[in-house]
Amino acid sequence: MANELTSDVRRATTWSIAISVLMIAAGVLAIALPSSAGIAVTALVGWLLVFSGVLHLAFAWRGGRAGAVVWEILLGLAYGIVGFYVLANPVAGLASLTFAVAVYLFVEGVLEFAASFQLRPAPGAGWLLVDGIITLVLAIMIWSTWPSSAAWVVGTLIGISMFFSGITRLMLSLAVRRIVA
Repeated sequence: MANELTSDVRRATTWSIAISVLMIAAGVLAIALPSSAGIAVTALVGWLLVFSGVLHLAFAWRGGRAGAVVWEILLGLAYGIVGFYVLANPVAGLASLTFAVAVYLFVEGVLEFAASFQLRPAPGAGWLLVDGIITLVLAIMIWSTWPSSAAWVVGTLIGISMFFSGITRLMLSLAVRRIVA
């Protein structure tokens, strides 16, 4: 029984390690080619919008009341039109996505800054302040160079996230393997 469990864990961690290495490689590639990675993410967002539009249209008839049906149809059309626009104009879509990231980071930074003052006597509240300041600086950097920052922001951020997620997954997989061995 123990040998079977060890074999199963070894097989699962082998796959996890392989996926981790692929994630790390994809992250490095996205960081090296941020424009291409950004366009790829923009295309994914465009297809998700089209798919959401189709789902809204398909389920519109389940709304019951006429107003709900009309609202779902309008939402479906809006999602679909925006999705097709993003797919047809990926550079404009990437610029919009970059602007949305800047706005998101700005709001996050302000909220973390405010939370740090509310939690000021608590231990660790200073880290919220530091995080808020760094997030605000990043938002301002992206915003001040927009739309030219669209060429690197999304791809670089996705690449960094994939790289560190891959490293984390790799370390966890290796730790599980050591525990079982």
